[in-house]
Amino acid sequence: MNFLHNLLIALQIISALVMIGLVLVQHGKGADMGASFGSGASGSLFGATGSANFLSRSTAVCATVFFAATLALAFYANDRVASRPSGGSSVLEGSAAPAASAPSAPAPTGAALVPGAASAPAPAASK
Repeated sequence: MNFLHNLLIALQIISALVMIGLVLVQHGKGADMGASFGSGASGSLFGATGSANFLSRSTAVCATVFFAATLALAFYANDRVASRPSGGSSVLEGSAAPAASAPSAPAPTGAALVPGAASAPAPAASK
């Protein structure tokens, strides 16, 4: 199962990097708007919206692979948590046990809570 976990993490990282690269390489639809006002070369205001080119379809495939790997990792992590024995394997359970066995000291009150109050003498009251 450790091999599958490492494979899913590698697949997720690779698909994320490829998806970032594909999004950065694509031509934005807003770029045609400036060309249409300045030079009139563009046929429509925001470019052709009906067709999807290779880059946009590749981005959709990478996004699907990324989300599938994320869901598989979440399922795998939830499965590992459910399969643990319940006898003290939690981080919180491990830290709560020594605190319960330690002797309890009285809580500081009043001047003991003020920093430096123990070392500084009390000022004399003037009348």
